Amino acid sequence: MGLMNANKLLKKRNKFRWSQKDYNARMKNLKIKSDPLGRSSQAKGIVIEKFQKEAAQPNSAMRKCAKVQLIKNGIQVGAFIPGNLAQKFVDEHDEVVIERIGGKQGRAKGDIRGIRFQVIKVNDQPLHRLVSGKIEKGRR
Repeated sequence: MGLMNANKLLKKRNKFRWSQKDYNARMKNLKIKSDPLGRSSQAKGIVIEKFQKEAAQPNSAMRKCAKVQLIKNGIQVGAFIPGNLAQKFVDEHDEVVIERIGGKQGRAKGDIRGIRFQVIKVNDQPLHRLVSGKIEKGRR
């Protein structure tokens, strides 16, 4: 280690940082590029089908989900339908608005494996108000 070695060490560190997975992904904006919603927090989509997903280990429920095709880019994602008997208000070919569920680091939340989004509106009607019976489902 010489007297003027700090510059060489800095260059070397900058060069080898690219071999670190998290640094590489951060610098290339890979999370934004691979995210179906892009930079936005919500997106509109069309319901293709409804399905049930089994909850992870200690629980034994069937979680109600929908396969949604996004309008902005055509990507198909799975979205959770929150609320008791809320799947009755979501039909095929309905227009829904989805948002991220909010699990850690963009991953799935709770016991629903592989589902990162949830339905918040159906045909421009808030889903939680439909479930509570305050409004009726709008016709398209």
